[in-house]
Amino acid sequence: MSRKGDLSKERILKATKALVMRKGFAGTSVDDILREAGVSKGAFFHHFRSKADLTEQLMRWYADTDIRMFREILARAEAAHDDPMDQLLQFLTDFEVYLSDPKQPPRGCMYALYTYEDDHFENDLKEFVAETLQTWTAMYIRKFQEVIDLHTPAKPVTAKRLAEMFVSVIEGGLILQRAYQVPGMTARQSEQFRDYLELLFPTATRKAA
Repeated sequence: MSRKGDLSKERILKATKALVMRKGFAGTSVDDILREAGVSKGAFFHHFRSKADLTEQLMRWYADTDIRMFREILARAEAAHDDPMDQLLQFLTDFEVYLSDPKQPPRGCMYALYTYEDDHFENDLKEFVAETLQTWTAMYIRKFQEVIDLHTPAKPVTAKRLAEMFVSVIEGGLILQRAYQVPGMTARQSEQFRDYLELLFPTATRKAA
């Protein structure tokens, strides 16, 4: 595909993402997408066989961008610190900066929207979304396990439960932020989770101080 074709396809994907975040998958029509993206029907069908094909490619594009962003933030934190607790706290802080970006505030989460409308999608896409969330969670399980191995928690806890808790905090924060129309709510929930970690691992906090 030419560079022009790549840009056209990404333009359609970005436009569809914006529409889906506002109207949901079922509420977004091909005509809506054509108007939002400013492309012809021919251009649309050059890249996508159908709306269902677009939906699948959109989710894969969104997931790839999402996971890549998380890995980049985590890699920077790991390069800056030796202690996994310091790495984790920096990761959370940097993620909160991303969540609080006034130029591009998150309008919600594609995974949450998908989950509410999953009856419209094929099993392959359902499995892909589940695998993506598992990949996201696995990143945190690894990091939390490193912290637990080095610092004794104040109460018994597992890396898996902490990872699942963090994913739930972020997903829930995005839903509330969308419902209440309150920018920064998700970032505040992440800050609260960060405070909880510092209480859960007091020896790591004292070491850092």
